[in-house]
Amino acid sequence: MAKKRVIIMGAAGRDFHNFNVYFRGNDEYEVVAFTATQIPGIEGRTYPPELAGPNYPNGIPIYPEEELPSLIKKFNVDEVVFAYSDVSHEYVMHKASIALAAGADFRLMGPSTTMLKAKVPVVSICAVRTGSGKSQTSRKVTKILRSNGYRVVVIRHPMPYGDLRKQVCQRFATFEDLDKYECTIEEREEYEPHIRNGVIVYAGVDYEKILREAEREADVIVWDGGNNDLPFYKPDLHIVVADPHRPGHELKYHPGEANLRMANVVVINKVDTAEPENIEKVENNVKKANPNAIIIKAASPMKVDNPELIKGKRALIIEDGPTLTHGEMPYGIATIAAKKLGASEIIDPRPYAVGSIVEAYKKYKHLGPILPALGYGEHQIRELEETINATPCDVVVVGTPIDLRRIVKINKPAVYVRYELQEVGSPNLEEILNKHFPPK
Repeated sequence: MAKKRVIIMGAAGRDFHNFNVYFRGNDEYEVVAFTATQIPGIEGRTYPPELAGPNYPNGIPIYPEEELPSLIKKFNVDEVVFAYSDVSHEYVMHKASIALAAGADFRLMGPSTTMLKAKVPVVSICAVRTGSGKSQTSRKVTKILRSNGYRVVVIRHPMPYGDLRKQVCQRFATFEDLDKYECTIEEREEYEPHIRNGVIVYAGVDYEKILREAEREADVIVWDGGNNDLPFYKPDLHIVVADPHRPGHELKYHPGEANLRMANVVVINKVDTAEPENIEKVENNVKKANPNAIIIKAASPMKVDNPELIKGKRALIIEDGPTLTHGEMPYGIATIAAKKLGASEIIDPRPYAVGSIVEAYKKYKHLGPILPALGYGEHQIRELEETINATPCDVVVVGTPIDLRRIVKINKPAVYVRYELQEVGSPNLEEILNKHFPPK
C-alpha cells in the first residue's frame, strides 16, 4: 500500500515531538513537510536527517504556514496534523477548514499516541493559557519535592529555535550552559530560575533521548510545560494553572481545555489581582468541566527592586513576550506594578519600535502601549534594545521572568518586577505533594 503523505503544522515544538514518537519510524506514513508559525524565523530550515531518521535521508523541509493550501496540492497530501498550542478552538477549525478545502484530512493527536512513559514518577505543570503562572508553580513544586528529600530534574517543553542538530538533548546545570547553547531570551526566562535554585534542566528536540538521560539523575521528573500544551510524558500527577484575568479562556483554547479536563489539580492563580467575579467564573467552569479536580487558589505577590524610581515618573512597560503576543494578555505584572506604585504616565513604545518589533505590533493588534520582550535571536534582541533606548521615558519597568537588564543595555533607570506563587488557604501544593511523595 502507498504511504499516507502527511504535513505537520507546528511551531518548533509539539510538531517535532509528534513526528519523533509516532511518524519517524512508521512505514505507513511519509511526512513531506512541516509548516511553522507563531515564532519568527523558524521556517526556511530543514528538520535534519540526523533527527529525521533513515526514512528521510534529506531531512524534512519547514515552510511558512501561509503556504499550507499550495503545499497540500504540491505534495498530494493525505493528512494534515495540527501540532501547536495556545490557539482558540475557532482558530483550530479555521485551519481544519483550510486543510479540508484543499483535499486533506485533518488530525489532532492525543495522549495515547504522543505521551512517553517514564521509569520514574512525573509531575506535570501545564496551563489553560500561556502566562497563567506555570513557571512559579513549577518552582514551588520542585522546592517542595527537594525539601522532601527527592532528587528532582526539570524537563522543559521545547524551544529549539536555533540549529536543531545542536539541540537534540541539552542539559543545563549552570549559567555558563546558557551561553554554551546560545540561549534566546525566551529560553533563559524558563531555564535560569531553575538553575538559580540548584535544579538541573533538560530540553531540546528528541524527548525520548532527553527522558532517558534525565531518568539517570532523578527520583522525580517535573514536566515544565510550554504555552498551554499537553505534557510529552505520562504524568503521575497533572497540575494545571488557570488565569482569572482571562475568565472563560479555560474552555475556549486548544489544548488548554484538554489540560483542564485531564487535571488532577487546578491552581487558580493571581487571585490577589483578579476581580472576584472572574475568579468565581473560572472556579465554576473548572467544577463543571472536571468535578474531580482538586482546586487550589493562589496569589502572585510582586516584588519590586527600587520601587521609589516609579512614583511620579513616565514609565515604559516591558512584559513577557509570549504572554502578550499569542497569549493575548493586554498587560502583565509590570503594568500592575507601575500603576500601583504611582507612575505618572505609561509611555507608548510603538512609535519608536524597529524591525521585527514593528511587525509584532502589526500581527498582534490587541497590543497596546506595552513592549513585549521578544528575543528569539541575537538580531531581535538588538532590535528590542534599540526600541527600549529610543523610547522617551524616565524609568523602564521590566516584568519579564528573568531580569532583562542582564541581557540588554538599557540607557535609563530600570526596575525589575518579579513574583512567586503563594497559595491561599487549604488545600495547597505541599499537602497534595506530601500524599504522593511523602518526606523521606
